[in-house]
Amino acid sequence: MKHDLDYRKYVIGGIAVVIVIVYTVRLFVLQIMSDDYRKSADSNAFLKKIEYPSRGVISDRNGELLVYNQPAYDIMVVMNEAKDRLDTLEFCQALGISKAYFIKRMNDIKDRNKNPGYSRFTQQLFMAQLSNQDFSVFREKLFRFPGFYIQQRSIRQYQYPYAAHVLGDVAEVSESDIENDDYYQAGDFIGKLGIERYYEKQLRGEKGVQILLRDAHGRIKGKYQNGMYDSRPVAGKDLTLSLDIKLQALGERLLEGKIGSIVAIEPATGEVLCMVSSPTYDPRLMVGRQRGKNHKILAANVWKPLLNRSIMGQYPPGSTFKTSQALTYMTEGIISPGTAFSCAHGFSFKGLHVGCHGHGSPLAIVDALSTSCNAYFCWGLYYMIGNRKKYRSAHDAMNVWRDYMVSMGFGYKLGIDLPGEKRGLIPNGDYYNNAYKGSWNGLTVISISIGQGEVNLTPLQIANLGATIANRGYYITPHVVKKIRGEALDSAFTVKHYTKASRSSYDWVVSGMRSSVIKGTCKAANRSDYLVCGKTGTAQNRGQDHSVFMGFAPMDDPKIAIAVYVENGGFGADYGVPIGSLMMEQYINGKLSPASEATASVFQHKRIAYGTRNR
Repeated sequence: MKHDLDYRKYVIGGIAVVIVIVYTVRLFVLQIMSDDYRKSADSNAFLKKIEYPSRGVISDRNGELLVYNQPAYDIMVVMNEAKDRLDTLEFCQALGISKAYFIKRMNDIKDRNKNPGYSRFTQQLFMAQLSNQDFSVFREKLFRFPGFYIQQRSIRQYQYPYAAHVLGDVAEVSESDIENDDYYQAGDFIGKLGIERYYEKQLRGEKGVQILLRDAHGRIKGKYQNGMYDSRPVAGKDLTLSLDIKLQALGERLLEGKIGSIVAIEPATGEVLCMVSSPTYDPRLMVGRQRGKNHKILAANVWKPLLNRSIMGQYPPGSTFKTSQALTYMTEGIISPGTAFSCAHGFSFKGLHVGCHGHGSPLAIVDALSTSCNAYFCWGLYYMIGNRKKYRSAHDAMNVWRDYMVSMGFGYKLGIDLPGEKRGLIPNGDYYNNAYKGSWNGLTVISISIGQGEVNLTPLQIANLGATIANRGYYITPHVVKKIRGEALDSAFTVKHYTKASRSSYDWVVSGMRSSVIKGTCKAANRSDYLVCGKTGTAQNRGQDHSVFMGFAPMDDPKIAIAVYVENGGFGADYGVPIGSLMMEQYINGKLSPASEATASVFQHKRIAYGTRNR
């Protein structure tokens, strides 16, 4: 009997100890480990109100305001306060929304998959970017809707209907944006495309916080501790772009009804003076509550107006590429300035024929560039790839050729300060070994010598080639931001990149490009007030050829290098040269002459008929 009593004593004591431990652990979790009660207490006493900074404004190189801010209003909700105390019907009528929308929006806010930062104690975005009119109606009735608050912020406005692909736009953050950067919470806005995206951290600024004291009924009584713990928002940094908005506007006019691109660069600095991609769209379509609807329409458009062809389009450069071949052949000693090749309406050898238009023959490098002779550059590549005194194999010769191309800015991204840049394609020895099982030679790949075959460049890379020639052997990474207020520009946009080609070879190529303007394929670009250097390209295509022009001016003091690419535009002289000439005149002289304005009007209204294949 005594044994049973002793046993019970231990059992009861053990149960008591377990109960004490359980309560102790629970109290520890509630008071120390969990912040639910603290949050609840804080939310009853305090309201933390985010103050959004003004986003940095954007101007062009001449101080023209391009992007600025206007006030907008968001409806915020604290779920813990709105619960079971809201007249839903009156609320929906005040905002002009349906009850179904209200229920869906409230459920989306509470869905942690859609809103990872959700807390019932903190403000959550219910509706963004109310207009002044809608806001005024709602504000009069706000006191009837416990748990709902007004949050003032700014909305982007675009001064001109130009440069949409460069400027980009701002939209509500995605789940991945929130996961990648704890600065953001649901309902915040972030740059989505263009400059707005690339320079997001500079433009966005820093948020401020106001801590407001509330009474037992939730009414705001003023700032906590007279604002001792508040922090003021810090405005985003203003950007000055390198774009000339007047030049940009002209470029967009000239490419109306056409698919293509115009890129202009200041050679001495690498600053992008204009970047036109056509078709384009008005950046003002991507503002406010209609942004999502308009973006969906643009994304579904078969002509792909959202695609920035200047940095994403990958095209055969055509005969503009011959300048890079001349530089390579001369530096490698394959040709000299006096080396002449014959052309019998093209390159013909061992049953292979690459056609060419009629011109004098034989000719040396200056006239070969001037007349854009295909045979000359085919012979140059054939002798380079087959030269066993300099290179052990075709594979080695091909890699040397590739190294020259890479040094000129081809085959890899140039590194412009815009998201989405493509690299194009420059083949090497391994590429052809894989393609032809190791059995190939100069004839196999002859088309790359005239900018066809496997070679693909972006319009930006073609314009950069023009800048490199204008500088006689170097380029600075192209960039569209000229200055950041209060911050130095990234050093990547100030360094000179020298190519493998010799200075003397550049002098001869400049002479060839000048000759092309005086008496060759670029005669339409010739002027009396400044000297233009140019090179046409007619890039072969399944349908009508693409019209290409690359050039710079003035010859001995280059202010602008330019590439024009018009899909299915025919010969380089048809669209590329006249458009390029107009753009150079606008930038150098600051305006077009009356005669040039008449020409611009003609090209603005020219339309190219595109089939489904070209979309």
